[in-house]
Amino acid sequence: MSVWNFLTLLLTYGIFIYAVVLISFYLWIGLYSIGATRKYMRKNSITDYRLLASSPHAPSVSILAPAYNEGANIVENVRSLLSLYYSNLEVIIINDGSKDDSLQKLIAAYDLEKTPHHVQYKIATKEIRGIYKSKNPAYKKLVVVDKVNGGKADALNVGINVSANNYIVCIDVDCILEQDAVLKMIKPFLEETDKKVIATGGVVRIANSCIIKDGRLIKVNLPANYWARMQSLEYIRAFILGRMAWARMNGLMLISGAFGAFDKEIAVKAGGYNHKTVGEDMELVVRMRRYMEEAQQPYQVSYIPDPLCWTEAPSNTKILGRQRNRWTRGTIETLWFHRIMFFNPRYHLLGMVSYPYWFFFEMLAPLIEAFGIVVFLLMAIFQLINWHVFIALLAFIVSFGYLYAAFAAFMEVTTYNMYRRRTDMMKLLLTALTEPFIFHPFVVWAAIKGYIDYLRKKNAWGEMTRQGFGTPIIPGKN
Repeated sequence: MSVWNFLTLLLTYGIFIYAVVLISFYLWIGLYSIGATRKYMRKNSITDYRLLASSPHAPSVSILAPAYNEGANIVENVRSLLSLYYSNLEVIIINDGSKDDSLQKLIAAYDLEKTPHHVQYKIATKEIRGIYKSKNPAYKKLVVVDKVNGGKADALNVGINVSANNYIVCIDVDCILEQDAVLKMIKPFLEETDKKVIATGGVVRIANSCIIKDGRLIKVNLPANYWARMQSLEYIRAFILGRMAWARMNGLMLISGAFGAFDKEIAVKAGGYNHKTVGEDMELVVRMRRYMEEAQQPYQVSYIPDPLCWTEAPSNTKILGRQRNRWTRGTIETLWFHRIMFFNPRYHLLGMVSYPYWFFFEMLAPLIEAFGIVVFLLMAIFQLINWHVFIALLAFIVSFGYLYAAFAAFMEVTTYNMYRRRTDMMKLLLTALTEPFIFHPFVVWAAIKGYIDYLRKKNAWGEMTRQGFGTPIIPGKN
């Protein structure tokens, strides 16, 4: 056997084994999530959240919402946060040096005035310019912090320093929360047994084309825009299947920055958010878990499958590409910062399963896919491909991907069923057919650009312009 043929055979079998292991993980995730979801729904059906909502003894919660140039939605989003059902709550909006009229809109809408406020700097941050509270007692829960621009991580650390409560809920200010969102997110902390709950994540859904009025979700619609609709399917698959399964095993390494709750004491002891990464949400969860592992304290990272948070997704390739570029760089940075855990038995499940999975099947996946395409083209040029086998394997992979997407849609219908019209689910399933040929290749390309930017040491967040929830719904354009 020639060296060339040996290398070709090695690469072929290497990629084949990688695909088999990845598919095995997907099968495990799909099946394992079923039991976890059923258990949660059964347990949750007998909970009376009204008692917790009205109780003065409920855990104290601070909502932290960083805002940078969010003038399009800021007033409506804050109104949504102030309407949440929870008694022991403060809402902290951190204006991170916005260049638009975000702060002016908040001052006018909520009758704010600058007030003296003592801040205990548990975490080093950029300078605070001022802290505002409302003269109207109806908005007594609201605190607005104006600070020098330092990025999202720095803004969240300012929020932690300013917050007065025991638990923090970190969200993107452009999100719309269900009114019982805080109640459901805080429940796992109340159910602590032998393991301390250090963080809880919740489901994030796509709000594009939905009807939002006065900061509340009035009607759920499937996004009319292709890119947003594809992300709806992607989010269903990731949140209902992936994160539910990993949380059941207590191997969850990521809580979405759009909506997550944390034990403030542990977050501070772990050092708060890291401003040296663009993936601060994942990095904090990994660092909190690492802190608990090294302290040899039993802990749990929980997850809530209820659709509690709605956000506006990128609706064009320019903004979507920036988002996925940033996600890739954030993943690389987080795994690099915590590389000591890689197959390290000292970190138990985190080091032996969760970290390796993210390394091989999240971080390296775009590179392996791109490398596979290059190998395929070379083999095609040199006529080394068995086309019958190739077409059979391609058909299997595409079919498996579609069936997995259909299974995620089925889980959505049989659990919370937010898209109630049959035509919506049909559109979602038809959209899934295009994923291997349009959406997925674009996401891989954006990830490859993320690798390039990482090597170039590009640390920019990337402008994430939004249309705003008040934008009229125009089919095919929004």
